[in-house]
Order: sequence, then structure tokens, then C-alpha cells
Amino acid sequence: MANTTAIIRWGIIGCGNVTEVKSGPAFNKVPQSSLVAVMRRDAAKAKDYAERHSIPVWYADAMQLINDPDVDAVYIATPPKYHEAYAIASMNAGKPVYVEKPMATDTAACLRMMEVSNNTGIKLSVAHYRRSLPKFLQIKELLETKAIGEIRTIRLSMLQPDQSSLIAKTETNWRVNPAISGAGLFYDLAPHQLDLMMYFFGAPLEMYGMAANQAGLYEAEDVVTGIMRLPGDIIFNGQWCYTVGEGLYEDMCEITGSKGKISFPIFSHELTIYNGIEEKTTLFQPPAHIQQPMIEKVVQYFLGNGSNPCSAADALDSMRVMENFVYGNKNIPQ
Repeated sequence: MANTTAIIRWGIIGCGNVTEVKSGPAFNKVPQSSLVAVMRRDAAKAKDYAERHSIPVWYADAMQLINDPDVDAVYIATPPKYHEAYAIASMNAGKPVYVEKPMATDTAACLRMMEVSNNTGIKLSVAHYRRSLPKFLQIKELLETKAIGEIRTIRLSMLQPDQSSLIAKTETNWRVNPAISGAGLFYDLAPHQLDLMMYFFGAPLEMYGMAANQAGLYEAEDVVTGIMRLPGDIIFNGQWCYTVGEGLYEDMCEITGSKGKISFPIFSHELTIYNGIEEKTTLFQPPAHIQQPMIEKVVQYFLGNGSNPCSAADALDSMRVMENFVYGNKNIPQ
């Protein structure tokens, strides 16, 4: 029997920019959910966030939030370096965890997080939230109903200038510091793209890639390329570059089948279908808080009313691909 009366009381660890609109407000807008506490290491910023969003409690210490008896579940929205420690501490305290992508900085950390979840029985979900957006749900349905026939190839291109507005701005750009992010901007943005490939087609059977630092603007790689053989012998070819010239921006995924093709960007809202005869483009209206549909599913999963919308095992698939594309198939735990 579905649990329709209980409420999940949430605490956020890392109430930074990503939580201002994309996720934070949604915890008070989905059914059976309430945001009751936030934490940030800068106490003044934690207090400011709590006051602006009408959150009753704020902390500057993560363990105080984790051990708060009024917090039932924890959303971790810190830089990736800290995901593992906070997730494991939360699960060991009996608190289910919803953790931002990428799940951690490498596959070894992801495996440790998954092991704790499995051993404790405490639930763990990963914020690959595009899985719950109407555009991508429609694409999945089109693929499953063979609207464009048998899938042959996938071509993905992500080209951005160094100062692209798509890249979230922070006081220090930790996204290009491998010690904090795991790698460069590829680890920040490609999880959305690669997770969708896993969601649509399953984990790859083979994968190869390479990366380089062409512009030398920071320590991390700034160009990545990779190919995969997906189930059904579907061939994926992807390229990412974060230092192209102004006006050369590209966000494109093209899935070609035996009877047509589907084309769409990952970070905006169009969907074009060509059935071999005519082309039709649909523009989707995104939710005001882009993670809200996913958070609703996570809440119901934590309450025992639904399945996990993105498990640790799901997230591991895209992490293994990213690690392989950037570093080669070296010492990647299987």
C-alpha cells in the first residue's frame, strides 16, 4: 500500500548556486516533501540562504545537519570531491541520500558509496534529473516504439567558448580543478549527456577515448573525444571542447535509425524528428525548477512508493565512460 501521508524532511549540504533555482525550491513544492535545514561552510551565506528561502534551520557544519533529528533525508550539492564523505556519513546515520552529479570524482568512490548503501540498506539516488524531463521521456518512448526504426548511430557534439554562459560561475572555478571536480568541465556537463545514453540504450559493451589540454587555461583537459559500442551494436561518437571561438557553440545529439532520425540539444528544449518523409520540431517548456520532476520521484522512492529513478549502479555506468574517455581504460574498477 502506498504511503500517502508521510513527509520527507530534507536537509541540504552545500546550498550554493545550483540550489537557488534548479533544485532547492522544489523540495517545498513536490508532494510529501519539506526543506527544513541547509548547510554551507560559510555561516553567513548559509544564514542568508535560509532567510531568503524561509528555511527554519541553517548550519555551518555538515555533521550537525546530518545528526539533526528533524532531518529525514539529505541532498548533497557540494563540489564532487565532498560527495563521498557526506553521502557515507549520512547513510551511516540512517539518512537516505540524493546526491548531485557526477556521483563522485571517480568510480572507486562511487563503488564505496554504493557498497555502504547496499550494506546499510539506506537508499541512495543520483541527480541525473534529465531522466525525468518530458522531452527525454518522449525520446525514450520514440526509441522503444521504433519510431525511427532500428538504431544505427549516435553523434553527439558539445562545443563551448571558454566563457560560455552554460557553465555555472563560482568564486573559484573548482570545475576545472581535478582535485575537486575529478577532471574538468567534461565531468561537470557530460554526465547529463552520457547518462541519457545509458538510460536510452544501456551500458556500453566497448568504449575508447582520449583527452587533451589544448588551450592551457587550467590544469584539466579541455577537449575530449570518445566512441562506444552500445547494446544492439549501436555506435556512439562524441566530441567535447570547451575552448572554441565565439559563435561556434554547439549542443547537438543526433540518433539515426533505419527509418529516420531524432535530433536534439541536451541543454535546451527542442526535439526534431525526421521519419524519412517529413521533419517535425517540438519545443518543450521546462519546469521552473528543472530538478522538480526528479525530486518528486526521489521523494516517492524514499517513502517506498516507487522505484529508484537513478541508482548508484546507473550512475556508475556514465562515470566509467567518463573515466575511460579522459584517462583511458587504466585501473578503472569493474
